[in-house]
Amino acid sequence: MILQNEHGRAFREAWIAGVTKHYPGEPKPGYTAPWEDTPDWERASAAAVYDQVLAFITATDGATTKLTREQKGKFVALCWIGQIYKHFPDPKPAYVADWDQLPDWQQETDADIFERIEQQR
Repeated sequence: MILQNEHGRAFREAWIAGVTKHYPGEPKPGYTAPWEDTPDWERASAAAVYDQVLAFITATDGATTKLTREQKGKFVALCWIGQIYKHFPDPKPAYVADWDQLPDWQQETDADIFERIEQQR
């Protein structure tokens, strides 16, 4: 549980850093809420996606560094969509939007998250 908590926190920190860097204007408070104020489902999802990205990096012996930023971001986004479906039986369409429908700031943030996990491994 401790490692899961650390991975979830690392994911959340990378998310907040990306939102702070890429979001146009002032982000919604929930986007930058600290770990302690993050709902349980979101904490579990953050840890799960971190672990999926880490497993992908490990399974390729780090060859993921050759992926484009878009490919990295798409992987994070798809893993997150899986978590949304896990926790919400009928999510809002915006919560499960395809990559091309995501705003630029979110695409950049997802790519940043992947790259942060690559650097931390």
